[in-house]
Amino acid sequence: MKYPGLYNSADVASNEQQATFLRLIRAEYVLLFLASVLSLDLSPSKAYFGVYAAVFLCSMGVLIFRSVTKPEQVWYQARALAESVKTLTWRFAMRAQPFDDARAADARADFRKLMEGILDSNRHLGSALSGTDSASPQTTDQMMSIRDSPLKERKDIYLQRRICDQRKWYEKKARSNKRSAKVWMGLGIFAYALGFSFIVVRIADPAIPGWPTEPLIVIAASLIGWTQIKKFNELASAYTLTAHEIGLT
Repeated sequence: MKYPGLYNSADVASNEQQATFLRLIRAEYVLLFLASVLSLDLSPSKAYFGVYAAVFLCSMGVLIFRSVTKPEQVWYQARALAESVKTLTWRFAMRAQPFDDARAADARADFRKLMEGILDSNRHLGSALSGTDSASPQTTDQMMSIRDSPLKERKDIYLQRRICDQRKWYEKKARSNKRSAKVWMGLGIFAYALGFSFIVVRIADPAIPGWPTEPLIVIAASLIGWTQIKKFNELASAYTLTAHEIGLT
């Protein structure tokens, strides 16, 4: 299905804002790790502590920038907009309510009116949507072609391109998130265990020079934090459940 230009704009904006949010989070983690390494006082020079202060300042700057721009909000809102447009598009192509008019011109008018309402309620996303496929038609030739097809053909198209495709997508995402949850959680546990082993060695023989545990703690906390931000376990469960629900359809 070739979707309206508004869907493409919202989809691109959502993906871009998601990537921006995750890049900022990764930058914070890297800067915090560098700060933990620099906290070991590896050099008494002023330049060393100048770098230490600069790393802390950059970390604070990234946090402030993320808090002000809130890319995660635009990410979620643009995704909701894209999914709303997708749902309306399929209802239009399938001649479902409220697009069950006998005349195509009336259905197009109803579709355009609803699209205008959706766009009006999402005007705060204007800057994120600007410059992305704004010239594309909002009623595509493929939408009209499917709409003009016989009922049986429309049902087959909906089953294959909507139901089956969605189910495959949810199943794939469920497997991917389940696998990622195990990998990232395992790495976090390994980092904690490594730090714990360094401490146990000092307990057995305090005379042994201590290994720096601060960077390991930051790494472990970052790995666990990344797992929580990405919500691997929650998404794996949600995607699996949704795939089963679609299968029942």
